[in-house]
Amino acid sequence: MSDRERQEVLDSLCEALTLMQRSMYGALVPDSGSNIAYATSKARDLRDVASFRDRILRSGDQIVVTGLPSFGEHTEVAGIVLTAMKFDPDIRSGAVVRFSQKTVDVLKDLFYEVCCFDRAREPPGISTMDWGVASCCREGVPDVIFDCGAPGKEALIRIFAENPVEVVNIIAKIRSRS
Repeated sequence: MSDRERQEVLDSLCEALTLMQRSMYGALVPDSGSNIAYATSKARDLRDVASFRDRILRSGDQIVVTGLPSFGEHTEVAGIVLTAMKFDPDIRSGAVVRFSQKTVDVLKDLFYEVCCFDRAREPPGISTMDWGVASCCREGVPDVIFDCGAPGKEALIRIFAENPVEVVNIIAKIRSRS
């Protein structure tokens, strides 16, 4: 991967963040924070995936990000993007938003492909997110993967697309329907 591609990935994340600050509202940010990630076209590991070092947090009805995107951050979102790319290398971006049944219903009403997994069925010794995403990708990567949480684990919605601007456009559609 070239330095140019890496810079394009970082620039796209910054553009998406600007759009996200206009289209995402605090109620969509999980208690644990949100993040958005974007992988290079031939990503193999976390060093090839950029995300925000500091999570995207809620401040009232606004979102706050205190850092810039960088490669190699060990974020949940970077990991799920790598897992999704194993099933469809064109799906290089993802974000996490707060779970609510209303949000899932909005996404279904907008005709996004939605899949869920049950954390209670997770095999021992496997990362929850790798297993959860993989279990929903048997016939391709759905637009949305969610879980309803587990004791001590927050329920989350994961949104996937080819690039971070597309991910943020899905988030904007959620807001317009909420």
